[in-house]
Amino acid sequence: MTGPVTIQNRAYYADAIADFLSRSPDEILGTLVRNSAFGIEGPQRNAWLEQVKLLKVTLETYSGHGKVYFEYAVPRLGKRIDVVLLLDHVIFVIEFKVGEKEFLSSAIDQVLDYAVDLKNFHETTHDKTIAPILVATRARDHRSIVATTLQNDGVLFPINASPSQLKNALDQVLLFADGQAIDYAKWESGGYHPTPTIIEAAMALYSGHAVSEISRSDASAINLRRTSSAVSKIILSSREHATKSICIVTGVPGAGKTLVGLDIANQHTNKDSALHSVFLSGNGPLVMILQEALARDKVRHEAVAGRKLKKGVALSQVKSFIQNVHHFRDECLIDLNKPPIEHVAIFDEAQRAWNLEQTASFMLRKKQKVGFDQSEPEFLISCLNRHVDWAVVVCLVGGGQEINTGEAGIEEWIHALQRSFPDWHIHISPRLHEEEYGAGRVIEQLAMRPNVHFDDALHLSVSMRSFRAEHVSALVKHVLDHNPKQAHEILGDLAERYPIVITRSLDRAKSWLKAQARGTERYGMIVSSQAQRLKPHAIDVKSPMDPIHWFLDGKEDVRSSYYLEDVATEFHVQGLEVDWACVVWDADFRYSPSGWKHFSFVGTRWNQIHKSDRQTYLKNAYRVLLTRARQGMVIVVPESSGEDQTRRAAYYDPTFDYLKDIGFTVL
Repeated sequence: MTGPVTIQNRAYYADAIADFLSRSPDEILGTLVRNSAFGIEGPQRNAWLEQVKLLKVTLETYSGHGKVYFEYAVPRLGKRIDVVLLLDHVIFVIEFKVGEKEFLSSAIDQVLDYAVDLKNFHETTHDKTIAPILVATRARDHRSIVATTLQNDGVLFPINASPSQLKNALDQVLLFADGQAIDYAKWESGGYHPTPTIIEAAMALYSGHAVSEISRSDASAINLRRTSSAVSKIILSSREHATKSICIVTGVPGAGKTLVGLDIANQHTNKDSALHSVFLSGNGPLVMILQEALARDKVRHEAVAGRKLKKGVALSQVKSFIQNVHHFRDECLIDLNKPPIEHVAIFDEAQRAWNLEQTASFMLRKKQKVGFDQSEPEFLISCLNRHVDWAVVVCLVGGGQEINTGEAGIEEWIHALQRSFPDWHIHISPRLHEEEYGAGRVIEQLAMRPNVHFDDALHLSVSMRSFRAEHVSALVKHVLDHNPKQAHEILGDLAERYPIVITRSLDRAKSWLKAQARGTERYGMIVSSQAQRLKPHAIDVKSPMDPIHWFLDGKEDVRSSYYLEDVATEFHVQGLEVDWACVVWDADFRYSPSGWKHFSFVGTRWNQIHKSDRQTYLKNAYRVLLTRARQGMVIVVPESSGEDQTRRAAYYDPTFDYLKDIGFTVL
């Protein structure tokens, strides 16, 4: 008889059912306690003992086959499954609520989240039946139905079971499900390749998980470790050789640029280290949401370990790791000769930094600085340039992501280097040539400059946002570039893995959205900030919404995205994502056979936008909106109104017909 083992550090206890049954509860408890990362208090010990004793009774008739795993790690969610049970041809995911009399909806969502996570991201679980079971140990007996979820992908609806019903639930699922017996050794060896949201990724990194644990590594996706490693080598080399370097990381929407930046910053959070790094972003909502999420998670982890931590203290600690770039800038303005404490500054969404005109205007209005003569990129580089030995600037750049007046694009970073920093080393991807990054002819000028290094590893070409479909960004690009034939071809490949439907009815869209989401998969309604004629549909883009509540709070909170009442715009969602999106398309961006028409609503009518930069911002706003969903989306082009001259058929119908002709399914 072999002793219990920890399977690849995923479970605190793992054993064949026969061996589990032969061991004493105290022996099993001892293994759980030894493998736990936290000090275990009495309530947790008692809960484990109750689970062990209940399973010993339940599994008596299954002693000849099966394996059991306690506290099985789910790094993407930052949690552990109480019990994973492999029995014949079924994987059971069991969540115990010790002392509970009711089956709370939050607990049902929790166990379904675990099941869906294994189905989507654990490679040897993809083709198996997964049965999530919630056990409330003080509940009365009642009947549960065994059935598949709407997606019909092998994940069953959560089964609620009292302790006395657990054995019957196992039996019923085994009779219901088809499939071959699970090879336990093969299942254990299966890779776990999750695709976390940026919020999940930040929490996992901050709590000690490596980027390899929380990102995909399949052959069809660029391995984030490759890019992260390339940036790390540049940082170490710059320190070793006392050089100053700028590293430009490019990537398609959702490719993991922000994750790379967070990984680098998280490796060097010690202020006393020479490699101390800071993650900076001008995206206010993203910074607030990440800071809040990390602080909440840190408080929760401390509570699990039996320690109290005030959220204000946790938030203060987090803010040294993730900062608003404007706060960083303001600190550097206090003393123009003093270098920042960090030698490494990572600028997320660097393409959104301000040009000279916007920066000078801000400095005059807000800082009373007359004649400020540097763009934001040039000033930020100059801050790091104050170090006498070495420094590294890491720019994370998305293509076609400039969405606001004064955003300079990556071109201004390169211009700033050419104008003022001739000694800096430049590390870039050859893909910076591509049109969406706006570098234009400037990149060609770098060929004449010394110390320019091209590295393919600095471009992330595959979207990691959607684990179901990697070509959503390409589809959106063709839709927006008026290439219906190419869009149709990509759409055909996406249909089953990544559902996209269109409709004229907001009510139908909301119903579809709710039906698609399982567990706590987040869904929400997003619109252009210029979508001012959606008020008849109870959508007011000017109505204040709190992105922290919208993105982080649960289904019980009316301020959350789940309620489908508050809408987020491109400014709220850029850099973030939801699982399922409802994109409501107003008349600000209209299709016509000769190309897209751009409008803003002023007073009582739509005014056409003629300035090319404003047209680009509006197009990019829709690019952001249409690439926020991880699993699928519904696009609503509202019906027109014969009585409302601001909502004529000519403003809406051509857009809907264009999408319909491409091949999007009509709901």
